[in-house]
Formats: sequence, structure tokens, C-alpha cells
Amino acid sequence: MFRRALNCAVVPALAVAAALTGAVPAHADGIPNAPGHRLVSQYDGAPATAAPVPGQAPPQHPFLAPNGRSGMHADAAGSATYPWSGPLGRNPRVTSRKIAALGGECATATFDSGGRLVTVCGTFAGFEVKLLDPRTLDTLAEYALPQRSSTVEAVTRLDFSKIFKDTSGGAYFYLDDQDRAVLADSRQHVLRLAHSQDPDGTWKFTVADDWDLTGVVPHDCIGWTNLWPSGTCDPVTSVMPDWQGRIWWVTRLGRVGTVDPRTSAIRSVQLTGEEIQNSFSVAEDGVSVVTDHALYSFATTADGTPRVQWRQTYDRGTGTKPGSVNQGSGTTPDLFGDPAAPGGGYVAITDNADDRMNVLVFRRGTDVADADRPVCRVPVFGAGASTTDNSLISWGNSLVVENNYGYENITSLLFGRSVTGGVTRIDVRPDGSGCDTVWESAVRSPSTVPKLSTANGLLYFYEKEPNVWGIDAWYLTAVDFRTGERRWRRLTGTGPLYDNNWAPITLGPDGTAYVGVFNGIVAVRDDG
Repeated sequence: MFRRALNCAVVPALAVAAALTGAVPAHADGIPNAPGHRLVSQYDGAPATAAPVPGQAPPQHPFLAPNGRSGMHADAAGSATYPWSGPLGRNPRVTSRKIAALGGECATATFDSGGRLVTVCGTFAGFEVKLLDPRTLDTLAEYALPQRSSTVEAVTRLDFSKIFKDTSGGAYFYLDDQDRAVLADSRQHVLRLAHSQDPDGTWKFTVADDWDLTGVVPHDCIGWTNLWPSGTCDPVTSVMPDWQGRIWWVTRLGRVGTVDPRTSAIRSVQLTGEEIQNSFSVAEDGVSVVTDHALYSFATTADGTPRVQWRQTYDRGTGTKPGSVNQGSGTTPDLFGDPAAPGGGYVAITDNADDRMNVLVFRRGTDVADADRPVCRVPVFGAGASTTDNSLISWGNSLVVENNYGYENITSLLFGRSVTGGVTRIDVRPDGSGCDTVWESAVRSPSTVPKLSTANGLLYFYEKEPNVWGIDAWYLTAVDFRTGERRWRRLTGTGPLYDNNWAPITLGPDGTAYVGVFNGIVAVRDDG
């Protein structure tokens, strides 16, 4: 799961909630480096040769943009894989764009049919949906979203942890099959935004649809005109469509619901006492949601009301670890394997066990007995220093997990500090009898959502190692999927403005790797 990115809108004087459309100035500055940029290695390793990884891509969702273009986790199954190549490390060139004076992180990046980036960025005034040129990263158009209540609460009550533990407000959005961005804003509305180009060449966003969830979602939220609310505020965490075209949504306080775009009918249920801070994944056989207590598979009744197909609890531990948003799994479920095979394919998450986090794999068929649902429980990373708050990578029967233990926010790794780190690949056995650890890597990727290019066989991480001189150097790092060997890494920049702060790596169709960072967005592409 991605969490806590886009959490930099903290200045009350600029807390404007009005939605804006239209063209904006085309050019922006690059992100400045902190001192020490020339004192650290710019490039390590050697260019890789593309070695495609055989396997079957997740099914293309009929209501999403093509796989790789549609959302944070690349597809409906949450695989975090791309069918095209990322950079191979051939004289890689770095481009950056500062989105705001401070803050401005652009996290989830999607690609429209023309290859332009559609993303959501955090600014002082709030979140903005942006259309970016994929080469220059210049802003072509933007649409302002309402300010999140967590920002107001952080400023008025001097508790900035509220921002860093807020996954709502539009960060989890998707691009649909008609190039429209679909998201839930901080007013508990689901929006569908289209973008278009005027005859004079300027671009703009327009609201194609607006569904108001406040009839079923409590919305007495703190704001600049409501500083002391007396009721309940339940922010919407994420949205995704199912195979029938309904738009599913989940909230922090455990509500799971649908919107029927044809009729605007809204239906919902609540998982009482459970919290949802992750996104969710969708396949033809159901919708997979993880709470801080259990993993669920959902379908709907005839009128669109969510109904539980099965529920599987897991070890949620006894508290929240540094590097986790709550006392529960930090992952969006991964759906993989053949749903037509016995057991109905697999779903994977991690738990929150106290000593060592475990990768958990379950059979996801609706006809599987509870006792037969678990496939394996594999402990990963070191004792007392093991957690992740990012989605797994899944390809074939393989899973890749990174260790985020110790990362909380952009202040966590200042002055040359880093995390314990670690990356592990685990494979489900061909006969489904269990799982095996294939390799372990010492790469320190503090907080990114990593990705795999199945076209070249490289995993991409955003790495930071300890530095005795106190230099905070951030690298895009490529790791061999087959062996776990670091093949190369390229410095993107130095200092906290280059901290990715939970944003994902995104691979573009032209081979560029994009990383949302605290001050905007970075692009790395081969130049040779």
C-alpha cells in the first residue's frame, strides 16, 4: 500500500478548498539539491541487458486504462508489474520538477492514451490533480481538490502525525478506460474527472460525474470553518471499479460501499471496529479488502450491496510498528495465480506479527474450506525490525517484499541516517504445498512502492544508505528479479526534498521511471 504521501499541505493561510480548472503556466523549476550532491557517487554498477521474465500478465480490467497505465499498483490485481521496460542504466539522465515552494509531492502517476501523466500532487493549498508532460514534467492543466481535515487538525492542534497517518483525499485514484481520473475527495464525494484540449492548445480538467457519499458516510470533519466538530468524520480511503462497472469505495472506519454509475445508487456495509488504511484489489471473482484485523473477499447482492464471500484473520500484533500506519497489515492485497485452478488462485498480504512480519498466501476460491485456505506463512527480515507499509510485487507464483521498518516521515532519515532495509523474494511452490524463500537482498528502500518490469527482468527501488558525512543521497536502484543482485543505481538528488515519502515508482510506456518525491516528481530515463 501507498500511505502518507501527499501530506505536505500544512499552511493554514493557503487552505483554500475551492475547486479550480483551466490552464496554468507551463514551466517549473527543478528540485534543488542539499549540500553534498557532488561528494557522493552519481552512478554505480553497469547497464543491464533486458532479460524478459516469462509469465502471464493479470487480466485486463474492462473499466480501467490498460495495465501499467491505470493506478498506483499498475493493474486491478495489484501486481505492481509493467509489460514494458524501465531504464536499463545506460547513461541514465535525471529530470525533476518542483511542484510548489515547499511540499508538492506527486505520488500516484497514471498515463492517458496520449502518454501524458495524470497524477495527484500535495501542495500547501491542498491536493491537485495534474496533467504533466511526460518528458519535461511541465504542468499542462490542474484541478484543485478540497483541503483534508488532517491538515487543519495538524496545524490547529500542533499534531503533525495526523497528516502522516492520513491515506485519504484522492491519493488512491485510478484512470478508467476513457482516460478519466476517478477519486474520492475529502468531502466524501466520488469524482470522475475528464481532461481535454481546447482549440488554442490549452488543456483543462472538467467534472464528468460527482457522487455524494455523505448520506451514508459520517462527515462532521474538522475544517477552517468547523474547528470543533462534535460528530464523526470517516474519510474515504480508496476507490476501484469491479468487473461489472460499479465503483467500490472504502473508508478509514471500515465502511465498504459501491456506486452504480448508471443509476447513481449507493450501497454500503460497515465492518464494525475495523480500520481500512490500504487500497484494495479486484478480479472477476471478487473484491479483496484488508483491514487492520482481517482479509476479506467481497461480492455484491443483486442491488449492489457488498456481501462477504469469506473472511480470514491474521496476526495483527500488539501495536503499531515504526514504519506502519496502524496495527495491521500495510499491504494492498495481491491477486495472482490461475483462478480456474483448484483453490481459485491466490491472494497475498503481510501481517503485523510482533517479532517478525510474515508474508501470507491464501487460496481465494469461494468453495475452499477455512482450514484449507492458508498456503504459507513466511517470516521475513530481522527480529524486532520487520514491517512493510507498501504493496507486494507479484508475478507468476513469485512475491517480492521490502522492509520499511523505521521510516515514519521525511524527518526520519535526515543527517545521513537510513533504515534496516532488506528485500526478499518468495515463491509459491508449483503444487501449492507451501512457499520458499528464493533470495534476500540488503538493499535499503525506506518507503517506496517498488515495481517490476517483466520486459527486462529488473525490479526498481528507491534506495538510501547511511552516510557518515550526513549526506542524504537518494538513488533509483535496479535489482535483478531472478537473483536479487543490485545491477545499477543512479543518484536522483540529495536532501529531504528528494525523499519519496511513501510515493511509488512508476514505469512509463516510453521506458522512463518516475518517482514522486517530497518537493514534486523525478524522472530517470536512459540516454544512451
